[in-house]
Amino acid sequence: MTPVTFSKSGSSIPCELHCKRIRAAADLPALSETFARQKSPSILGGNVAIANTGGFSYWAADPKEVFEFKAGQAEPFVKLQKILTKYKTGGCSHAPAEWPEGEIFRGGWIGYFGYDLGRYIEKLPVTAVDDIQMPLIRLCFYDRVIAYDHTSRDFWLFVLELPGDIERPGDKLSHLERLLAESQDVRIAPPMPAKLETIDFSRLRCNMTKDYYLSTVRKIRRYIFDGDVYQINFSQRFECDYNARPIDLYHWQNKYNPSGYAAYIDGGDSFIVSASPEMFINIAGGVIQTKPIKGTRPRLNEATDASLQAQHINAQNLDELLHSAKEQAELNMIVDLERNDVAKICIPGTREVVQPRTIETYPTVFHAVATIAGRLRKDVTFCDVLKAMFPGGSITGAPKIRSMEIIDETEPTARGVYTGSIGFVGMDGNVGLNIAIRTIIIKDQKAFVQTGGGIVADSDPQAEWQETITKARALLAGIHSVMCNAHHARRNTGYG
Repeated sequence: MTPVTFSKSGSSIPCELHCKRIRAAADLPALSETFARQKSPSILGGNVAIANTGGFSYWAADPKEVFEFKAGQAEPFVKLQKILTKYKTGGCSHAPAEWPEGEIFRGGWIGYFGYDLGRYIEKLPVTAVDDIQMPLIRLCFYDRVIAYDHTSRDFWLFVLELPGDIERPGDKLSHLERLLAESQDVRIAPPMPAKLETIDFSRLRCNMTKDYYLSTVRKIRRYIFDGDVYQINFSQRFECDYNARPIDLYHWQNKYNPSGYAAYIDGGDSFIVSASPEMFINIAGGVIQTKPIKGTRPRLNEATDASLQAQHINAQNLDELLHSAKEQAELNMIVDLERNDVAKICIPGTREVVQPRTIETYPTVFHAVATIAGRLRKDVTFCDVLKAMFPGGSITGAPKIRSMEIIDETEPTARGVYTGSIGFVGMDGNVGLNIAIRTIIIKDQKAFVQTGGGIVADSDPQAEWQETITKARALLAGIHSVMCNAHHARRNTGYG
């Protein structure tokens, strides 16, 4: 393997990569449960939808170190560049012939970048209240990781050998093997389904009233008519009590709302449960891709509702999204924005739309997506990539800077992790980050769910409000189901 790194420093700590392939029965929820019991775990994927994206799921725990950057501190990208270049990989001298290639994480950093990191890229107003107060960046450095190949159904154990390690590489591999073996004895009760239509939004706390939402959409339309912007992604946030285990919510989402960019992050005093369907950036072999989503319609689950009516409604919604002039215009605007962002960091002439507008099917919705790609210049660092592209254009609007100003003006609370990015930054230059939509934040026994949509000139305020409700239902249904199960369990054991 020839590593492609973002490091420009010759003083980085060298790490030798060791790996082992294991063929074992895969019970991915049991493995997620096993890792959730470890220290500071991070899980990416672990559900059937991963087979349609990068094809790999990852489990890591017990980080060697944690990097956090908080609001009010200075020079995030100087500090980020320093920690990302602290270690360098010396390759894998014993890589097997069938070594997995492509967008795979073999060790390095896993974590998230909050949406409000964008304030350090562009000069923006700060009027939204940061009431959740999580770090803007939180990354854990993992020297051992289990990867599952959803195509070959093999497990890969990756460990990094660092100078001065007390544990030998063989000991680290054995530790991962033990965790994998332990998971075979873990039994998880299947999470209970929930009816999405029964979620009572009137019982939830929200950061705005419906009247405020509708009037703000009309205000945004005036900004568009005045020529300030072409499109704004406007969102609202729901909040409810949550006193169950966060990993149970991840189990629920992975079963009933599986997504290609799912993530579970244990941040100590907070947890992230993401069921994101959207890729922000993938980097492998020096090629960067981004895959914005614009356009959503509800979908009934035909596995649980096999009626002809459900099939008819789904066919109707799919056809409506496919031929919607409004949705096509939304995506075209963002594709153009992303092409411009990619051009800042790529070799001239290499950027292209590799997948034009396509409709993709998810458990509860249909989405319209496109893929833009380009080859990175040799001098580009990961921080250069972030400063050129973050946050993703699909969740800001166009033009991006003016859109972010209007978002700050109209959304009363800071977005935090929502519409930021979650994923990995590998030591070999591979990167896999999602757009943190369909993402639940758990902190101080509260769960926060935020959803939004693109507002354009002909947006109907009521329809836009309903779209945010459609997107939130699967997340809130999972919270309701897990909370009910936890309540029954406490009552049956005499607690609570």
